[in-house]
Amino acid sequence: MPGMWRETSPGDQASPWASQDPFAAPVFGRSVWKVPEMLVLLVHLFRFLARLIVLAVLHPVVTVAVAGPVVLGVLAGWQTAGVVTAVVLALVAGALGVWAWRWPGTFTSYVRLPGLARWRWLSLYRRFWQPVMTMTGLLTRRGEREYLPRIRKVTCTAWADRVLVEMLRGQAPSHWEDQAAALAHGFGAASCRVRMERPGRVWLEFPRGDSLADPLPALPVPDETDLSALPVGRREDGSDWNLKVHGTHVLVAGVTGAGKGSIIWSAIRALLPAIRAGLVEVWAVDPKRMELSFGKPLFARYAADPEDCVGLLEDAVERMQKRATAFAGKVRTHTPTIEDPFVLVVVDEVAFLTAYHPDANGVRKPVKNALATLTSQGRSVGVGVLAALQDPRKEVLEIRNLFPDKIALRMDEKAQVDMVLGDGARDRGAYADQISSLPETGAGAGYVLLEGSRDPGRVRAAYVSDDDIDAMAAEFTDGGHA
Repeated sequence: MPGMWRETSPGDQASPWASQDPFAAPVFGRSVWKVPEMLVLLVHLFRFLARLIVLAVLHPVVTVAVAGPVVLGVLAGWQTAGVVTAVVLALVAGALGVWAWRWPGTFTSYVRLPGLARWRWLSLYRRFWQPVMTMTGLLTRRGEREYLPRIRKVTCTAWADRVLVEMLRGQAPSHWEDQAAALAHGFGAASCRVRMERPGRVWLEFPRGDSLADPLPALPVPDETDLSALPVGRREDGSDWNLKVHGTHVLVAGVTGAGKGSIIWSAIRALLPAIRAGLVEVWAVDPKRMELSFGKPLFARYAADPEDCVGLLEDAVERMQKRATAFAGKVRTHTPTIEDPFVLVVVDEVAFLTAYHPDANGVRKPVKNALATLTSQGRSVGVGVLAALQDPRKEVLEIRNLFPDKIALRMDEKAQVDMVLGDGARDRGAYADQISSLPETGAGAGYVLLEGSRDPGRVRAAYVSDDDIDAMAAEFTDGGHA
């Protein structure tokens, strides 16, 4: 308080503070010692030299490139050093050019992407790391100490930057998932996805562009069908998107025009060789009469009227149960044969049959019962379900959790993403509600979550046009299989 205490100034030794009370006990302040300026300079010089040595050891190529001309200039003269340096640079540039021309794959893997990763680390992530961590609340302060998550590695793929982060003690991946949108904007990316590497470390994925912006034409019909990997489109990293249908069930959800038909027809297109060979049967349920009717010759069974749809699904249940009785005690895993082919039940707009049809007892209830039986018991005996719907609410499809593999196309609301893919899927990067409504940009694009996986992947299905479907049906009919 003024008039009672005198604060010590820097450099004062421990001394009693003055008090107006002559009987008060003396109070001593802490000593403030002046550090000699020379000692401060020596400490900073030592740190600078230590960091320089570490950089030289970690980056020998850069060290030789910088130190070599200097040493040559001192020993042989600066003019000679300049000529030699220019010749060496020309040879190196020529060698890199030939490498990039003749072997572009290895050049990209060993030169271009590592160089890009180093540049992105220096110019973006290292530069803005502390401000972004501060604004997102991922940096912690305790008194005067600051605790900052550390960047352990930055790598680049053909489509994205990947940043390996060592989290602070007490942080969890969910803390980073909650800030995914802020992290994306902070580093100038369209999105950010959080992937756990191991306890204490997470990968942050920042796409550098949209590799799925352009529509994909119908894929070629394969020579052979692999029921565990039907080629239906492309993944965000440029690899093929293969869909498994045998030993699982697949749910596809998306608003009108989201591209559900692209997934269905791409899967059927990939099944054609097995359909021709009699190893696969496709049973189609088409209450809209608009999507699957183009390919009637391709289907072993087809139903459009609600009552016929009920009959088809109940027949599928009966066939499944007979096969289960025959397999009991003999086989545990179904292998498609001509006698016991794999049966794929394709249900387009399943919500009409389970929720919207006015005849609750005549249509909705038996459809629900049949689908529940197929999805809970059909996997092991070679009966799969591929269902598509627009409204993923629980009251529309109560058995959505019985579909191990799920695909979310364009959605209207954030909450619908988690309804399809499971709780927390949107926080982990499945931004299905942000997919463009323009058909050329967003149709067929979505996120897939496979059984046993925690992280959704971004994909886009190939577009199978009406002409493609007509050609498939005509070829199948001409082949004598109609």
